[in-house]
Amino acid sequence: MDKFDRIFELHGILKDRHTPISRADLARRLECTESTIYRLIALLRDRLGAPVEYDREREGYSYVRSPDGRTFELPGLWFTAAELQSLVVLQLLLQSLGAGLLATHLAPIGKRIDELIRHHRLNLGEVGERIRPLSLAARPVGAAFQAAASATLQRYRLRIQYHSRSKDEWTERTVSPQRLVHYRDNWYLDAWDHLREALRSFAVDRIRTAIELAEAAFEPAAAQLEEHYASAYGIFAGKANKTAVLRFSPTRARWVADERWHPEQSGQFLTDGRYELVFPYRDPRELIMDILRHGADVEVVSPETLRAEVRKVLEGALAQYAT
Repeated sequence: MDKFDRIFELHGILKDRHTPISRADLARRLECTESTIYRLIALLRDRLGAPVEYDREREGYSYVRSPDGRTFELPGLWFTAAELQSLVVLQLLLQSLGAGLLATHLAPIGKRIDELIRHHRLNLGEVGERIRPLSLAARPVGAAFQAAASATLQRYRLRIQYHSRSKDEWTERTVSPQRLVHYRDNWYLDAWDHLREALRSFAVDRIRTAIELAEAAFEPAAAQLEEHYASAYGIFAGKANKTAVLRFSPTRARWVADERWHPEQSGQFLTDGRYELVFPYRDPRELIMDILRHGADVEVVSPETLRAEVRKVLEGALAQYAT
């Protein structure tokens, strides 16, 4: 260990103890000389402001606790090598959630992390090459994200201009944000739509403008939120009113059996090795896309309406290759 590591370890020892510990015991635990311990304690006390006290009667060091029982915490960011490695990976994942979203706020922390990495002599310069969070079909998050996030956290209403891809039309409406959802590499705003007087989900990248209003957000009942967003399938919300039964081939079953398609799903292996998956849904659009990616390795057993829709899409796809 170098000086940095020993200060961190010394702080941990003193913080966790309620009785003084001798300089000899500290030297043994930190694998250094007693004179080094003396210098480290002086640095901890004089440079970092730690309330280190020497008990002459018991010949040991301890932290002086505050009247409310709290102990001293080291100022700034202090991490072990393993924690730094995890933090760098987390920083990389945060950056992948949306280019530039947190750049301003993360810059000071990132600078401090870089200093600690150099101090620990960790080989983390190639983290971007060695760890790669891949996004598929991710869309730029758009300029409205910050306003949407602020209104969601501060519980204010938003006035937005929104473009619906399905209808190809622009509308202006006031919404009460409930939560931001990062789903399949894209951001969505779950909100109470005061124009429709109902819960809706908005793709954040399709919000052209978002103005935070001084009016408090409307708060639907928690049970209503859960019923609307959690019971349906995927991003298309609404109370589930149908049940899908899918059967996967023995080969694909080994993957699907470990996947989570829906919070209320149930599944079982059949005697012929196939896997049967059962779950509720409402809007079939996203479900059909997920079914199609399994090709001939999945069969829709029920309901018949879903089976017919999947068949129609497959027949249309086949017609593309008829000539």
